Amino acid sequence: MTTYAVTGSTGGLGSAAIAALIARGVAPSDIVAIARSEAKAAPLAESGVAVRIADYEQFDTLVTALAGVDRLLLVSGSEVGRRTPQHRNVIDAAKKAGVGFAAYTSLLGADTSPLLLAGEHRETEAYLADSGVDHVILRNGWYSENYAGSAASAIDGGVFYGAAGAATVAPAARADYADAAAAAVIAPEPGRVYELAGSEHLTYTDIAAVFGEIAGKPVRYQDIPVADYKAALIDAGLPESAAEIVSDADAGAANGALDSSSTELTDLRGGAAQTPFVDVIRAASTI
Repeated sequence: MTTYAVTGSTGGLGSAAIAALIARGVAPSDIVAIARSEAKAAPLAESGVAVRIADYEQFDTLVTALAGVDRLLLVSGSEVGRRTPQHRNVIDAAKKAGVGFAAYTSLLGADTSPLLLAGEHRETEAYLADSGVDHVILRNGWYSENYAGSAASAIDGGVFYGAAGAATVAPAARADYADAAAAAVIAPEPGRVYELAGSEHLTYTDIAAVFGEIAGKPVRYQDIPVADYKAALIDAGLPESAAEIVSDADAGAANGALDSSSTELTDLRGGAAQTPFVDVIRAASTI
């Protein structure tokens, strides 16, 4: 009997990965959900999943939480600037606890990506490679859901602002990335690096058109300089650090960092159809 553990289990990707494991036939009792909050993890416990409380910052809690685990899905943390030491804690704890295999959710093209977010992923990938733990790397592209937050304001004003130029992006639904992660830990192929991206290649003009299709009114794309886009995000209430990441992502997108011709997301999922971008936006937006 194989025991699986998922970190970040109350977050969007972690919780979706647990659901995907169960959908692929893993018994809930064979899954360990690692979470910081027992209250947030209560729905997982109610579903029959074993909940263990641990924190990326607290090594000893991670060792305890990973006891008896065979395979680990390490979902990258959300605290930009702290993720490398946090991920190292998890990897070290996994090694100490005797975990035999780990899958890590990285970033599309992390080894060459110009995105600010890529640095911590490269560092984690290197540390995992040196750890001696059998592993795979899941280099996730941009989530389709990342664009849902822009839909309401774009529809309200008839304009979707960004700084990606005429480049294309290949986003995919969070649930599809989660299903790929589940597939990777159920049938592990140690040493693999998966470049995971969506099958739709969309310009920001296309994304604006999707917003318009959902709303039933025209929405156009307006490209602006990266610095102006960052300033606009701050004016809209986004913290400067977050505005820096979002605007940097658009700058990277303009240089092809969020696009890929890889079919590995579909392949890893056994050929399952990907969730159309329009369906994700329709379901996730607050229009």
